[in-house]
Amino acid sequence: MVSESMIKNKWVATVASIWIQCTSGSLYTFSIYSAALKTTQNYSQSTLDTVSVFKDFGANTGLLAGVLYSSLASPSTTATTSTAVYGGGGRPWVVILVGAGLCFAGYFLMWLSVAGVIPPPPVIVMCLFMLLAAQATTFFNTANVVTAVFNFPNYGGTIVGIMKGFLGLSGAILIQLYQTALNNRPTSYLLLLALLPTVNSILFMCFVRIYKTNVRDEKKYLNVFSLVAVIIATYLMAIIIIENTLTLPLSGHIISFCVLILLILSPLFIAIKTQRVTSVMILRTSLIEQNQLVDDQHQLDTERMYIRQDAGGYNQVPGGANQETNVNNLKTLQWAENLNLLQAMCTIDFWFLFLTTACGMGSGLATVNNISQIGGSLGYKASETTTLVSLWSIWNFVGRFGAGYVSDYFLHVKGWARPLFIAITLATMSIGLAVIASGLRGALYYGTVVVGVCYGSQWSLMPTIASEIFGAAHFGTIFNTITIAGPVGSYFLSVRVVGYIYDKEASAKGNTCSGTHCFMLSFFIMASATFLASLVALGLFFRTRTFYKQVLRRRLQHSMMEEKSYSTE
Repeated sequence: MVSESMIKNKWVATVASIWIQCTSGSLYTFSIYSAALKTTQNYSQSTLDTVSVFKDFGANTGLLAGVLYSSLASPSTTATTSTAVYGGGGRPWVVILVGAGLCFAGYFLMWLSVAGVIPPPPVIVMCLFMLLAAQATTFFNTANVVTAVFNFPNYGGTIVGIMKGFLGLSGAILIQLYQTALNNRPTSYLLLLALLPTVNSILFMCFVRIYKTNVRDEKKYLNVFSLVAVIIATYLMAIIIIENTLTLPLSGHIISFCVLILLILSPLFIAIKTQRVTSVMILRTSLIEQNQLVDDQHQLDTERMYIRQDAGGYNQVPGGANQETNVNNLKTLQWAENLNLLQAMCTIDFWFLFLTTACGMGSGLATVNNISQIGGSLGYKASETTTLVSLWSIWNFVGRFGAGYVSDYFLHVKGWARPLFIAITLATMSIGLAVIASGLRGALYYGTVVVGVCYGSQWSLMPTIASEIFGAAHFGTIFNTITIAGPVGSYFLSVRVVGYIYDKEASAKGNTCSGTHCFMLSFFIMASATFLASLVALGLFFRTRTFYKQVLRRRLQHSMMEEKSYSTE
């Protein structure tokens, strides 16, 4: 019989969040069904881009999810004592349940429209369907990411990278299922998106909870989860390349997909083994603390006896007042930067992050939303654009996972302020966008690699920076507010730039455009925008250098305290 502690701990909670994330990235597969949506609803490219912008707004406007999480699941509101708060506390499952309902409603209504079960709705109604489906992602993402940050507060970059990384991989995972089970039928794929994420999230939502159990070498165990993510990404990339170069029979697709499922299940075994190890460590620590309490009580009795004998009062219990002062100073260091949403919005740092997010995520969303049309204008086959969408998920994962892991390393070891990596990735993204704009042979492949990695890195860096600069108390609300910048940037870049220029170039030939001129100007404009955003990020780096030195010192001090606490000597 499995003990309660083996299934109710933050490692199992992390696995449950990973599994929910693995089916939550349906929005990154928009290009799979966009052609069917455009054809069945008789949309122009600008109209299709308008629908995609509502997808971006829904997926990146998580204010409602943040407020709901703060009300029901945040540790600061679930109890009055830290023990009760973190003993598997909060109700993140409510946030996930709301997301499941939105996911089913949005995609099911879209499927009814595309399948012809109901008449084609007005454009604004289709935009509403897309908005509902996209909003589900914010509820899944908020519940999983914020809970993970509370569970692993000392390694925010790594755990956010893991959660965001699996969300990035979910696009490629869903496409593998699409190619294996649905034989490239985009209409049926919409029905799959209505059912699979909904059922999956309901199955595992009750395991996503907050636990205050810190053990030594947590980073080592998180690195194992990171390794699994890298293995899955490598396997997916290998399968995508094989499928693109060889014609696999159905049995080959089934076998490769079964292997993928086994890899996705593997984090559970890691969590069980980790919990066994950490349970022993916690038990040993508890015994040591109990022995220490007995020794302290004995020492206190001895000191009281000595004080009673010392009528002059010259001998005092050492360190009491100073120790209390040090504890209060430590609490001040840990919580002084906690801001609510209104306070955060009154800072320049908030708007620096907002602007960099608008340009970085907006350009990335504009690229992935139009991959199918870009490929078509440059003469790529439909199967090749499907491959590009799958590979985008891999590069997206590399950025999400890599940026969190690398920035954590340089923060702990070198003391580098994390905003520096936003500046680097945005400058690199501008190069990738310029490569796509060139229209040269193979440029779309190379350019999407660079843009995908840099886009994914924004999803890892921005939330982590927000939690560090503004504090964790209102983290869900603040970072979800900043993500609104993504669809704002996507609207201007997708509709007002990409869609407008494409339709203008295609006006003489109907709704389609062929040649490099279809997207060249729009991608050069986006390249310029991301380069300017990198300069803004550089300004944020200089503003926060001193702050990050304080964060680094605090973390090192905390790590030393943990090592001392868990030392058996």
